[in-house]
Amino acid sequence: MLIEIPNVFTKEEVANIRAQLDAQPWIDGNQTSGEMAATRKRNQQLDKDNPVALDIGQRVMDRLLANPLFVSAALPLQFYPPLFNRYEGGETFGYHIDNAIRSTADGLVRTDLSTTLFLSEPDSYAGGELVIQDTFGTQAVKLAAGSAILYPSTSLHQVTPVTSGERTAAFMWLQSMVRDEGQRRILFQLDQSIQALTATAAAPQEIFNLTGVYHNLLRRWSEL
Repeated sequence: MLIEIPNVFTKEEVANIRAQLDAQPWIDGNQTSGEMAATRKRNQQLDKDNPVALDIGQRVMDRLLANPLFVSAALPLQFYPPLFNRYEGGETFGYHIDNAIRSTADGLVRTDLSTTLFLSEPDSYAGGELVIQDTFGTQAVKLAAGSAILYPSTSLHQVTPVTSGERTAAFMWLQSMVRDEGQRRILFQLDQSIQALTATAAAPQEIFNLTGVYHNLLRRWSEL
């Protein structure tokens, strides 16, 4: 299930973020690569301990956790903190699957879901599509600056070569309260239906009943 999270940041906020990121020293992107991914990856990245990157990464997490659509789709339990990468001059990241487990200062994170937050406008660079092989086929994603895409970390995906301009993005992984993708999909669809019924002033008792079903399913399927 691929979910677009539009307008996580405004254009003005993105411009401010980019000004801070662009002023930092960029290093070889293979700092976070596994052994196999490193053979397919050519890009630049900010050091994971860069204080500016850490501060902006916290802003990204805070903004996503305040976004109802993101929370409904991801049911986030814990994050691997956001990282920042840049592609230019033909740089690319060939098809790969993200590592299943990531280590943080607070322990291990199982990577159930991946998120890319685009920080470059799509018409400012050529190439650079995030191509994801999903059960419904292959999808190419290139969103407006400030918008994000949420997708299963189990997906085979790539970033196509950036042949002109520059593609900057934040990327992160998270562990969901619900491990199973099919169960998350059911909960997301049910939650979206409840919200739609609420917006149309449907019968309160029916909304109440469906909300109870949602929470009982979440109780049954969550790993807390």
